[in-house]
Order: sequence, then structure tokens, then C-alpha cells
Amino acid sequence: MRIDILSLFPEFIRAFFSQSMIKRALEAGLIDMDVTNPRDFTHDKHHQVDDSIYGGGAGMLMKCGPLFEAVESVLPEKNSRSRVILMSPSGTTFSQNKAKDLYKNYDHLVLLCGHYEGVDYRVEEGLADESISLGDYVVTGGELAAMIVADAVARMVPGVLGDAGSAVSDSFYEPLLEYPQYTKPADYRGMEVPQILLSGHHENIARWRRKEALRITWQRRPDLFEKLELSDSDKKLMEEIRKEV
Repeated sequence: MRIDILSLFPEFIRAFFSQSMIKRALEAGLIDMDVTNPRDFTHDKHHQVDDSIYGGGAGMLMKCGPLFEAVESVLPEKNSRSRVILMSPSGTTFSQNKAKDLYKNYDHLVLLCGHYEGVDYRVEEGLADESISLGDYVVTGGELAAMIVADAVARMVPGVLGDAGSAVSDSFYEPLLEYPQYTKPADYRGMEVPQILLSGHHENIARWRRKEALRITWQRRPDLFEKLELSDSDKKLMEEIRKEV
């Protein structure tokens, strides 16, 4: 998996590359990531990447030329296994299912980070394959969104997390929030770890974890719970949960 991020602030992105899981994955050759600055593809002495808006309006827009050329430098030829994605508040909301789709269907992602008042619409219309948003709010630039997308996709690559089961047990891998987890000490200021987790009985522990994941999702995210396909054992657990409320 290769991920290219196009940003006017490459040092911001390089800091992301140099930490924790992403750093180890890059060093091990499990993933390939790089950052490209669209400013390097300007053709004026001031290296201008933005300009005023046709028809009037506040602020400045990123010009399409530097973005088109920057994408072409990292992706000379598009193919069915590559995807150019614009980070935009008007895009489709990102989700775990989307992360799985990107990992499964593409080998090369190019993530475009907008800035200022956004980008010339011709980028969305003629360059990007799709637009992705983190949610119904606006931040200063697309860098945070790009790093989140890159992280969510990268952690699915075998070996990146170390433990093959870690990604599968993450919240949202299926439409189910994660069960509570604890570490030592077993008793902290009177707050005790559930005894079943100390029992060593793996089947009972697995059942408890599934039940708590169902409980938390049902209580906190009914929208996700509605999407969940309950097995017969899940339905029995939900009967217990409803009786306990």
C-alpha cells in the first residue's frame, strides 16, 4: 500500500510519519508514504498557490494548476487500483467501512489537502475521484483529515499493528463499539476489574466482551446498533441486557 499526501505544510505530515505505528511500518517496509508540496509545482517567482475567487467572495482559493501537476508527479498514470481523494467538508463522511473499502480495492491512494477557502472546483470535478469529509464541521486545512484516513487504512495492512487481531477488534470494524478493557492493578481506589476477566476462562471472557460491546453500542450509538446483524447468541445476550436495564 502506497499513500501520497499533497500538502502545503509537509513538515506537519512528516511529523505524522515519524511517530509510533506509522514510523515502525515505514521502517519495516510494510507501507510506503510520502508527502508532496503543491507549491513546488508553481511557475511564478512568488510560488503562489492561491488566488482570489471569480465572482467575488471572502478569502482565497487554492489554484488547480499546482494540484494537478503535483498529482501527476506522484501518479503519472491512473489505474483501477489507484484513487485520488480530496479532503473536503462537502465530501462523503469517512467511516470504518470506507477505510476497509480503500484498503481492499486500492494499492495507491493520493490524498489532497485543501486550505484557505478551499480549492478550485475543477480539482474536484476533473482530478479527484471522490471527496471525503471527517464530519459536519470545518477545520483549517485537510491535513488532519488526510492523516486520519492514512492511519485508518494503514492499520489494516498485515503486520502494521503487530497483533493480527487488533484491527479486527477495533471499534467500528463491524458496526459495534469496543468492549471495556482493563490493565493492572486489579483494584484502583476501589474500582475493581470485573472478576470474570481475572478468571482465565476464555469462553466466558469472550461472551462477557461480546455482551458489553452490544450493551455499549445499544446505549450510546443506536444508529450503529440498527445496522448490526445479530446472531442467535447476540439476541440472547440482548435479552439479558434489556432485563438488566
